[in-house]
Amino acid sequence: VQLQASGGGLVQTGGSLRLSCAASGRTFSRYDMGWFRQAPGKEREFVATISYNGGSTYYADSVKGRFTISRDNAKNTVYLQMNSLKPEDTAVYYCAAVQASVAGISPMRGDFDYWGQGTQVTVSS
Repeated sequence: VQLQASGGGLVQTGGSLRLSCAASGRTFSRYDMGWFRQAPGKEREFVATISYNGGSTYYADSVKGRFTISRDNAKNTVYLQMNSLKPEDTAVYYCAAVQASVAGISPMRGDFDYWGQGTQVTVSS
């Protein structure tokens, strides 16, 4: 599956952005989706994940209550709504996909097989 992330940009502290990730090439509704981010000099870290049917979600503690992951299987797209943004949210954001399994959704970077190219989010103080 090919993934194309978009929607990043420059925003002030407290602002909002919505990231999108469009998928193509495989049956999108068979894949659990995730968002990860990588700040300069840091490891890529988990942000949020959603199950193939949207029924389950899981968030990193650092974004819980501020970010919302959702998906539209009819549009082959997963979203990340980011509110109350902070300077520490500045990073390149990546979407990722893994074929759904009985094990359920996972926050582990190594479990995801497909990755998009990333979109830059910069939050100014």
